[in-house]
Amino acid sequence: MASEALSIIPGAVLRNLSDKLYEKRKNAALEIEGIVKQLATAGEHEKISAVIAMLTSDFTFSPQANHRKGGLIGLAAVTVGLTTEAAQHLEQIVPPVLSSFLDQDSRVRYYACEALYNIAKVVRGDFIIYFNKIFDALCKLSADSDANVQSAAHLLDRLVKDIVTESDQFSIEEFIPLLRERMNVLNPYVRQFLVGWITVLDSVPDIDMLGFLPDFLDGLFNMLSDSSHEIRQQADAALSEFLQEIKNSPNVDYGRMAEILVRRAGSSDEFTRLTSITWINEFVKLGGEQLVPYYADILGAILPCISDQEEKIRVVARETNEELRAIKADPTEGFDIEAIVSIAKRELNSEHEATRIEALHWFSTLLCRYRAEFLAYLNDIFDPLLNALSDTSDAVVLLVLEVHAFIAGEPYHFHHLVSYLIQTFHNNHVLLEKRGALIVRRLCVLLGAEKVYRKFSTILESEDDLDFASTMVQALNLILLTSTELAELRSLLKKSLVDSCGKDLFESLYASWCHSPMATISLCLLAQAYNHASCVIQSLGEEDINVKFLVQLDKLIRLLETPVFAYLRLQLLEPGKHTWLLKTLYGLLMLLPQQSASFKILRTRLKTVPFGENLKRTYSANPYSQILQVTEDGNRIQDTPNYSAINFQSRLHQFESMQQQHRDHLKIQPQSRKSASAVALSQEISEIRRSTFLNIRD
Repeated sequence: MASEALSIIPGAVLRNLSDKLYEKRKNAALEIEGIVKQLATAGEHEKISAVIAMLTSDFTFSPQANHRKGGLIGLAAVTVGLTTEAAQHLEQIVPPVLSSFLDQDSRVRYYACEALYNIAKVVRGDFIIYFNKIFDALCKLSADSDANVQSAAHLLDRLVKDIVTESDQFSIEEFIPLLRERMNVLNPYVRQFLVGWITVLDSVPDIDMLGFLPDFLDGLFNMLSDSSHEIRQQADAALSEFLQEIKNSPNVDYGRMAEILVRRAGSSDEFTRLTSITWINEFVKLGGEQLVPYYADILGAILPCISDQEEKIRVVARETNEELRAIKADPTEGFDIEAIVSIAKRELNSEHEATRIEALHWFSTLLCRYRAEFLAYLNDIFDPLLNALSDTSDAVVLLVLEVHAFIAGEPYHFHHLVSYLIQTFHNNHVLLEKRGALIVRRLCVLLGAEKVYRKFSTILESEDDLDFASTMVQALNLILLTSTELAELRSLLKKSLVDSCGKDLFESLYASWCHSPMATISLCLLAQAYNHASCVIQSLGEEDINVKFLVQLDKLIRLLETPVFAYLRLQLLEPGKHTWLLKTLYGLLMLLPQQSASFKILRTRLKTVPFGENLKRTYSANPYSQILQVTEDGNRIQDTPNYSAINFQSRLHQFESMQQQHRDHLKIQPQSRKSASAVALSQEISEIRRSTFLNIRD
């Protein structure tokens, strides 16, 4: 065949075809073009095949670079000469040209681009059968080290795009695997090349690029963080166009793309996060039932973004979260409650407050809508929810309490919650001091003050650590006396002597309030059980009057001047009717150091009591003894009928028994602890001397 070709193409032409001068090679190619045109006209296709074979074997595969250059320009000339009949010879012409794209000589690669460009101009649509191979070659050439080769490749690329957009033989199904395979290439030139092809193909009405978007979407998102501003812009423009198409398309595969977006929402690149969360936002609005199985994954991407450093991301994430929470999906439709619970539980440990808050909102949402299903996973989340009560954020703690309130509808969970709180306060006194009031007050609002206080009292009654029990009761008592949320509870306790519900509540609290003498006295004052309060005071022994007691007494005296005890102060206007109240207050006065501020406050208050003439005469001589006598008389007139409702004698024994346990507890402490306590007591006394509580002057 080679000899046949030599008889067709003059030797001088072949010599010029391999000449180092481009002009000679070009002239030789023009002569070959003319010869092939004559052969084609005569129908001598076998001779044309012989010429192509000779150009391939003797030139394009020659070890000599100039021969290879000549072979390429010769193959292009053959194609031009064949014109409309070139298609039947493309199997011979195109492969050697494609092989030349890998040539080590950059000039050969350049001429390969030129040759294929001329071939493509002639054959146009018939060229499509080689598209994948040509695309692969162009992808590599787009990153060529030689600028001239890159330039030639770009010209060829534009022509191929034109051919593809006008062809009805292009197979997008065959092209997509090739595209997907290259989407994660990092070379910036290749990335520009790929985005260019995606954009062009997407612009063709007959090519459904949107249907294959999941195959290359991740690669586009990967380009958003490219170091080249131009590539980022091109990728963003392509993504924006696809998102607009999604909004206008009735059939979109949201599921596969949702998985990609979820991964990209955690990108370290801010622009990538913003774009992905924006897409997720649109998907949640548009996706409907398709996204139900992916809700947990989407939520896992959204919650961290709610605390993003970038405000735009936070805004979109919050909006998406609200949209997602507003969707009422049915577990039978694939809504995975367990997965949602798991995500919320994970984000409950987030370092960001906003994310923890939204995780808790999801717990509340699930409890409201799917209570039975949610409680099935309670064992996995109850402890983390309890631990969250120690969160550094007040807002988080309040929301945790709301979730617990939802759960605490079952008695067992309610008991578990209060028991845990008591144990937590036991282990963390600072939490009790700083957050105790907040937690207890909120629980009272959510679950009912009476229910909460009864449960606290029941558990504390049998508390083994008597010191902690006393501290806890004092804290609860202070909350009871000062919190607006507990106003109804105080009102009920004021009826303890005349109302069965008040009586039951009084007796329920009394059992644990006995851990603290001052809390017990406060409870009696609140319940208007003044006779019993006086008895409690007189039952106190020398060991009970310590620094802690005096500090608590100081707080009580100051509380007596607040609106909570306004009724008590008004009762002092009728000393004849409330003689036991007077005796109680004078009893407290006698326990206070005379130079303390509290003593002065209470004494000033008692001086305002409008005693009758008989009381005034005896008061100057021995006020305390006379008040005792008058009070006993007053009790027979006023208080005795009410006292039949509560067995105060039994309550007094209960109080004395509990106080004896506290005394015994102090006696059995190790000697070392006694020494440490003595030092601590000495320091505390010194501190109190300096404080405004006692204000003792040397």
